[in-house]
Amino acid sequence: MSSMLTGDAAAAAAGGPASRDPLAVRPSHFPAAAKRVIYLFMMGGPSHLDLFDHKPALNRFDGQPIPASYVEGERFEQITEKQPRILGSPYSFARYGETGSEVSQLLPHLQQVVDELAFVRSARTEETVHPLAQLLLFTGLRTAGRPSLGSWINYGLGSQSQDLPGFVSTVRGPVPQAHDGIISNGFLASSYHGVPLRNQGDPILNLNRPTGITAASNRRVLQTINRLNAERLAKTGDAEIAARIRAYELAFRMQSSAPQLIDLSKETQRTLDLYGVQPETPNFARDCLLARRMVEKGVRFVQLSLGDWDHHSNIFGSFPQLCQQMDQPVAALIQDLKQRGLLDDTLVIWGGEFGRTPVAQPQKAARVGRDHHVHSFTMWFAGGGTQPGANVGATDDLGFHPTEGSVHIHDLQATILHLLGLDHTRLTYRFQGRDFRLTDVHGKIIHALLA
Repeated sequence: MSSMLTGDAAAAAAGGPASRDPLAVRPSHFPAAAKRVIYLFMMGGPSHLDLFDHKPALNRFDGQPIPASYVEGERFEQITEKQPRILGSPYSFARYGETGSEVSQLLPHLQQVVDELAFVRSARTEETVHPLAQLLLFTGLRTAGRPSLGSWINYGLGSQSQDLPGFVSTVRGPVPQAHDGIISNGFLASSYHGVPLRNQGDPILNLNRPTGITAASNRRVLQTINRLNAERLAKTGDAEIAARIRAYELAFRMQSSAPQLIDLSKETQRTLDLYGVQPETPNFARDCLLARRMVEKGVRFVQLSLGDWDHHSNIFGSFPQLCQQMDQPVAALIQDLKQRGLLDDTLVIWGGEFGRTPVAQPQKAARVGRDHHVHSFTMWFAGGGTQPGANVGATDDLGFHPTEGSVHIHDLQATILHLLGLDHTRLTYRFQGRDFRLTDVHGKIIHALLA
């Protein structure tokens, strides 16, 4: 009650309603299929050719130079040969589920939930280097300073959680090369910045009270600070002050909610086993279980990053190990959301910033790899109004170019917003004299992906 009254008092002092809260829930542009998003970001660019896009021709022509017509004028990131050699996949594929979608032997758990997935097999990007491609994927522009996808969604819809941030991020593996750019609020208020959930120690920094400070005295300090901030807000109307008021309030509540979030003691052994979680061992399985717990508590956008999928070398040595880390927890997340009735309105997205080449990047001692590939790669979606079993787009026999339904990153962004009830052309923010949006001046809805 004290927290609610403080928020109302601040809004009243500012001459506006309590909805001056930057993360107050706001109506969507039209009825939404999805209420929240879990984005499984496979940073580094996983090889779609070894996971979801089966190309028998790669094995038939393994080791042969790729036809010159494929690579004429082509710009690779690290391959320097004029006519690199085709690289087959050592992994077998089979069809699974009623949809008969082909999945690699490396993903035995995802094979079991394949009927829940909707594939985009011809995604494309414009950037061949990681930081720029990651920024384009999440902010719609190759340069830093723009709001990220999670920030735009919280700006458009607000947050359903009073005790946790509206946008939470975890990173398992190396730090993304675009760093905080992929969770940045850009020119939006700081309330929309993604909050990192740490792998060890305090889940979120600077929440614990100093020694000797009681909850009651902390509360009194907070109320005084917020009254002063409310007076300043009333004079200036600065949205950043409103964001600061909310940040103080949220931090106070999170002193209890954040430790509760990561406490898995009340989860059943069956659930822990489903994900492959060992409660005392931080890993990607734990991240996926926490993602389910976060969306249950109203977090609007959860972004889980796993890497590094940047296999320029030794792809057939280290790639299977990373697949093993990812496969069971992700399949468990789909199953868990479905059995709890959350999958229908939770949009799950899986993919990297680009794919990998069907040609080899030679390395010493036969530690061959695949280079970055921007023309066509696979992403998949589940729940949140997508059509289970959908297959959007296709690629040629070598998986090099799209043969139908080429899907640009801006199209993916427009479709994600559409599923959340947001018109990507109307979700704008005026900054430095003009209106900005996530999709810039591009983007079209991928209707074949929708249920």
